[in-house]
Amino acid sequence: MLHCNMDKDSRDMLDNLPRGTICIEDIEIGMTRSLRKTITDRDIELFAEVSTDQNPVHLDDAYARDTIFEGRIAHGMLTAGLISAVIGEQLPGHGTIYLGQTLKFLAPVRPGDSVLAEVTVSDIIHAKRRVALECRCTVGDTVVLKGEAMVLAPSAKFD
Repeated sequence: MLHCNMDKDSRDMLDNLPRGTICIEDIEIGMTRSLRKTITDRDIELFAEVSTDQNPVHLDDAYARDTIFEGRIAHGMLTAGLISAVIGEQLPGHGTIYLGQTLKFLAPVRPGDSVLAEVTVSDIIHAKRRVALECRCTVGDTVVLKGEAMVLAPSAKFD
């Protein structure tokens, strides 16, 4: 059964907000949620294994030093996955269905970087339960990823 309130008994990771669900009836334009995660070598190795993307720019120090990045970088989609985590766990949260996502990768994320993933409600189409979200990831003051997502939000009336 869907519960349309933020989970007060959160399983927070770093400074993440409580997990749970915000139903479309309670979503407002400008509402923002975020999470922060430090990207580790293990994260990159696991993502390479799961995705089967074994590009040496992610995994091989010697190879990566000779690229334009001058060192290893995290997979762009690993960083984008943090946006998915905010959407699926916090805003709107559990029960949300992704309908689309645009992404622009603006700067590399390196092992050891602390990434802040933020999602902000930019539009709501109540009749269709659609929520448009501005998405961005930063490392310090540098925007490393930005984009927009469209999701189908859970509803207290229909779920």
